[in-house]
This record gives sequence, C-alpha cells and structure tokens, in this order.
Amino acid sequence: MIQLRLNKLLIISCIILGCKQQPSISSMPFINKPDFTPEWIAVEDSNYAHIHQIPPFSFIDQNGKTVTEKTVDGKIYVADFFFTRCVSICPKMTANLLKVQKHFVNEPDVMILSHSVTPDLDIVPVLHKYAEDKGVVDNGKWRMLTGKQEDIYQLAKKEYYAGDTIGYYQTGNEFLHTENFILVDQKRRIRGVYNGTLEFEIDRLIQDIETLKIER
Repeated sequence: MIQLRLNKLLIISCIILGCKQQPSISSMPFINKPDFTPEWIAVEDSNYAHIHQIPPFSFIDQNGKTVTEKTVDGKIYVADFFFTRCVSICPKMTANLLKVQKHFVNEPDVMILSHSVTPDLDIVPVLHKYAEDKGVVDNGKWRMLTGKQEDIYQLAKKEYYAGDTIGYYQTGNEFLHTENFILVDQKRRIRGVYNGTLEFEIDRLIQDIETLKIER
C-alpha cells in the first residue's frame, strides 16, 4: 500500500514538473582558471564545449621515448613538476607518487607525467637513473620528461596553472617550483589539484582517479 502511494506521488510529481530530464552534472569539477576555482558544468551547458584543455605537447622520457598528447589520449593522468637535484619537496612528492603508481600499477589507462623544471640538467640518462633509484616501474605508466625549458615552463604556467604564483600573472622566467599534483581526465581537462607533499591529499587523489574511471 505504501509503495503504491509512493508510485502515485511519483507519477503526479512527474506530471506537474513535466518529467523534464535533469542536467547531467559531472561528479567532479573542472578547473578552467589559474586560481583553481572548481566549476561543475553539465554536458548540456553551452560552456561544456569550451572547458580548458591541455594543448598538444612533445617531450622525451627517461627511456628516450617521445611522449605527446597522443600518449595520454583517452587516459587519466597526474602531472607534476620536479627536478632530480631537489632536496626539499621533491623527494616527498616522488614518494607519494610511488603510492599512486602502486595503486594503479596494473591499469594502463592511468598514467603519471613528471616534468623536469631543469631539463638542461635532467637529460635522459639522469632521468633514467633517478627513475631506477626511486623505484619507478618500467612499464610505461610513469614518464619522467625532459625537453626545451621554455616549452615545459609555458605548458606548466599557462596550461596547468602551476607555479608559486597564479599562472597568468607570471612572466614565464621565474623558477618553477610547486608541490601541486594536477589531475587530468581522459580528454585532457583539469579535474583536481592536490598538495603532493601531504599523504591525506594522495588518498583524495587516488579516490578521485577512481571516480574519473567510472565517469561517463
């Protein structure tokens, strides 16, 4: 009897409201601005087609292989910025990324892209040794990248919004040193920002990756 009444109420409500389909709001926000303001945008929203997307790029990894936007096409990835000689925040960040690697080690659709901010020093052999010393699994999941410094800095500050100050307000010449991990979805859109030195933030990052895996 109670279920019957509930069904009647549902039908009446549907008639009153016109049975309009609700907008499909994403379970996680999008990051479209350097101040990391989260925005929940429905697929039906006219702004959905203009969500900020990481543009094409091309760098070289620790094994001398080229990594481009096509490498991460259709995949979720975490981007960060480091340098092998760093003795302050980088060791902790690398240790925390090892936890991400371990959690998703058998999932090829989840990757890590670590960009060197001193690429002239962090050439391929240096990155290769660093990866081996730190325990990076050689399965193509975690790519440590080098290339032209101007290209890395441009991408970091203008596209990933990385840096010690808000991205668009930097001249591009300041040394890039950030503890942020940037979560990017299957369409190269920024979905989250995390402090890479804090363990509880890594737990949140892993959970958000799991959420993106099932997002439609």
